[in-house]
Amino acid sequence: MTHVRFNRKPIDSTFSSLVDGLFSELPAVFKNGQTSQDWRGSIPVNIKENEKGYQLDVIAPGLEKQDFKISLDQKLLTISAEKKVEETKGGENTEVIREIRNEYSYKAFSRSFTLDEKIDADNIEAKYVNGVLTLNLPKKEEVKRASKDISVL
Repeated sequence: MTHVRFNRKPIDSTFSSLVDGLFSELPAVFKNGQTSQDWRGSIPVNIKENEKGYQLDVIAPGLEKQDFKISLDQKLLTISAEKKVEETKGGENTEVIREIRNEYSYKAFSRSFTLDEKIDADNIEAKYVNGVLTLNLPKKEEVKRASKDISVL
């Protein structure tokens, strides 16, 4: 005789728990074991090169230019930011908004890059526009050697 087991939970409850379980596992699968808290401390960076130099774009929405600190120690370029988050207390007519998830706002981060000898470190420029910090890292101009005729004595 075969026994059949019944699950008396409603289908929507079972489906909901399956979906919740799936999404709770995603960070571990895609982040090499990092939790979502570990992931939030990292920022995406794009690096482009042209004949004049490099452009480094740091995607960091929700910050102000004064939140950034950019330092150069010998060849190590470090970009960091810290956002001071202040709690606001609402008045009588203030709607309370509860944040469910926030993946694009960073409280603090730091990224470092080792610069190549070709970079003209004295002329690095940075600007922050529309949530993107752009650093222009110009290449050093190559010393052009003048050709010279040498006479034989």
